[in-house]
Amino acid sequence: MKFQNPLLAVTDLERSVAFYQQVLGLRKIADFGANVTLTGGLCLQTLDTWKEFLHTDQVTFGSHAGELYFEEEDFTGFVQRLGTMEIRYVHPVQEHAWGQRVVRFYDPDGHIIEVGEPLRAVCKRFSHQGMTPEEIAARMDVPAALVHRCLRG
Repeated sequence: MKFQNPLLAVTDLERSVAFYQQVLGLRKIADFGANVTLTGGLCLQTLDTWKEFLHTDQVTFGSHAGELYFEEEDFTGFVQRLGTMEIRYVHPVQEHAWGQRVVRFYDPDGHIIEVGEPLRAVCKRFSHQGMTPEEIAARMDVPAALVHRCLRG
C-alpha cells in the first residue's frame, strides 16, 4: 500500500488553482479538466464530479476536521506577503509551546491551511537569540541530538 495524494473538492477549480499558486507558490503539474494536480501532490477536484463519484449531493465544506500543512523557511517573509492578500484567517500567527510559529487560514472553500516554520528554523532562531543547544532542547522539549542536527543542517 502506498499513499498517493490528498484530494480536495472545490466549488471553482480555476479560483482554487489561482489561490494555491498565488498564496502558496504551488504549480500545476497535471490538468485532467475536472481534476488538477499541483506540486507537492495536492489534487483539486471539481465539486460536481466529486458528487458524481460519491453518488451524493451531501458534501460539506468548512467542517474544521482537518488541514493541509505546509512549512516555510522564510516564515516572516511569508506572513508579510500574506498580509498583502485578502486572506480569511482561522487565527493570526501564534507560537506553540515548543516555539514553532504557525498561521492558519482558509482556502476559497473553507479548507484549513496551516503554514509553520520548519523545526530547524525554530532551532536556528533560538540559537541566534543566544540560546545554547541544550537550552533550545529544553525549550522545545526535544532531544539535544535533534537540535544539533538542525543547527548543522
